[in-house]
Amino acid sequence: MSSMFVAAAAAPAAPAAATGVGSGGASTAAQLLGALFPFIIMLVVFYFFVMRPQQEQEKRRRKMLSELKKGDRIITTGGIHGQITDIHDQTLTVRIADKVEVQLSRAAVQAVKK
Repeated sequence: MSSMFVAAAAAPAAPAAATGVGSGGASTAAQLLGALFPFIIMLVVFYFFVMRPQQEQEKRRRKMLSELKKGDRIITTGGIHGQITDIHDQTLTVRIADKVEVQLSRAAVQAVKK
């Protein structure tokens, strides 16, 4: 069975070698383009279905983090709900219960509750 695959793989190369050195350039380029076309399509699909949505989501997240303000009710990545009582450059002070405040990194904020 493996000899059948070897023979099939070697068969397309034999006619190109028999035609001579300079005559197969255009058909070789067309074959190469035809072989690369599925990979190019896969890259385009990957970009539009994976990379681009991820970039847009990251852009929305950066905007949300930059617009945080005192009094916002937030949910952290750990699932803790609280209200922002103080904001610094990279940290927030969040009240999670009466007389209980914790300091968090801005990156720990998952969402702002409406």
